[in-house]
Amino acid sequence: MKIPEFQSIFNELRNWLSSRGLAGNELIYSYFFIGLVGVTLFLFITIFITRQVFIGAVKGARTKSNWQIALFEFRVFRAFALIFGAYIIYNAVPFVFIDFKNWLFYALIFARIYIVLAVMFAINAFLNALVSIMEASRKYADKPIRSYKQVAKIVFYIVGFVLILSIILNESPVYIFGGFGAVTAVFILVFRDPILGFVASVQMSAIDLVRVGDWITVEKYGADGEVTEINLTTIKVRNWDKTVTIVPSYAIVSESFKNWRAMEESEGRRIKRHINIKISSIKFCDEELIGRLKSIDFLKDYLKETQLQIETFNAENTVNPNNLVNGRHMTNIGTFRVYAEKYLESNPFINTDLTFMVRQLQATENGLPIEIYVFSKEKGLKKFEEVAADIFDHLLAAVPYFDLEIFQSPSGSDMRDFVRRGND
Repeated sequence: MKIPEFQSIFNELRNWLSSRGLAGNELIYSYFFIGLVGVTLFLFITIFITRQVFIGAVKGARTKSNWQIALFEFRVFRAFALIFGAYIIYNAVPFVFIDFKNWLFYALIFARIYIVLAVMFAINAFLNALVSIMEASRKYADKPIRSYKQVAKIVFYIVGFVLILSIILNESPVYIFGGFGAVTAVFILVFRDPILGFVASVQMSAIDLVRVGDWITVEKYGADGEVTEINLTTIKVRNWDKTVTIVPSYAIVSESFKNWRAMEESEGRRIKRHINIKISSIKFCDEELIGRLKSIDFLKDYLKETQLQIETFNAENTVNPNNLVNGRHMTNIGTFRVYAEKYLESNPFINTDLTFMVRQLQATENGLPIEIYVFSKEKGLKKFEEVAADIFDHLLAAVPYFDLEIFQSPSGSDMRDFVRRGND
């Protein structure tokens, strides 16, 4: 509705009141009261009708899209209806307060502020609906959409605050923005975390550091679990013990952290554990031990081929057979290592296309470590641990068959047995 139409309506109202014999203050206050009540009723009726038209269009659709559902859920139609109502108020105020010049000044200020607030409310509702739609989309489900929404809201709130301040002070918004230069340092101090968080969010999105649903470990903050939410200033991590850790967004780009997504997207999860062998149990394989080991299916062919190679080498080099140190001979630790490789190769849960090693590490006071360095096809925590446990259950049980012993620090009962045997 345009201003001339408002003018015509209010002129008709004044003429009607005059025709009823009202004049002077009676005419002025009657015109003001009726005009104010009439505009208020017209405002609510218009807002109600506008909302019902939009809502009816959404409810009447046979198939509702995500857009329709989100716009209805976040009351976007009501927000835009308020903008239309603000337009009505702004155009009606000059005619309602035409006889009250002092009040008219403040009424226009109120009307302008109401328009700004209505627009801000509509933008806020639309942003909420937009973010809801994008988060429901697979394309944006793992992106920090909420961070960008919060930044956009901060920008709109600042602009809205400046516009309201300019209306109250009756100054140009450009003048108000120019005054911000004097308080830049304070502004940066107050909004330090949002600014750092926004920069971090942009960096995380640009180089795809963290997504919602990623498993991350941030030791400094005690976080080890799944990312459930990425906001402007914080990242919420639900740890595996069901606690929640809040990590500052800027910490992700400024400090060290571990993201397990690459492992989850790869073809295997690493098993890297070792068994400590008691060094005093390591020895050359004699005929008796070799005879027993030949009954192991995984070693049958290996022992036959290796024994033939050793005998050929020793014969060609005229090695003295009376001492096993002379020439080449198999050891129980080396044979066990080969057995472990053969066993792991036959395990259907091990990905042999990735790094596959059974190796010796540096001997220590705790014995000689035999490390298993392979990748499990099972990457879920429970299945992965089951695969690793099954492997080491078997290997630990197999160690004695090679006349080897697992190193274990003596316990209190071991020391008591030792003392008792010494006394006996």
